Amino acid sequence: MIELSKKVEEALDQIRPYLQADGGNVSLVEITDDFIVKVELLGACKSCSMSMMTMKAGIEESVKRSVPEIKSVEAVNLSIAI
Repeated sequence: MIELSKKVEEALDQIRPYLQADGGNVSLVEITDDFIVKVELLGACKSCSMSMMTMKAGIEESVKRSVPEIKSVEAVNLSIAI
């Protein structure tokens, strides 16, 4: 699971510059046993009206493309999971 975490972090690193450019960021919280990545949106991403789109089209797409074992990505601090 440590190697998987490293791969997920590397995938998140690919999208971080775009999030940071808008005053936001993302933090890996956990990877569940059923390969669901849980992240926390930080900074401006927490309250942005586009955060759901950012999760689906940006963060989840980047992680799943880089780490095919991952089934989905969920934000622990959004009211609706993706």
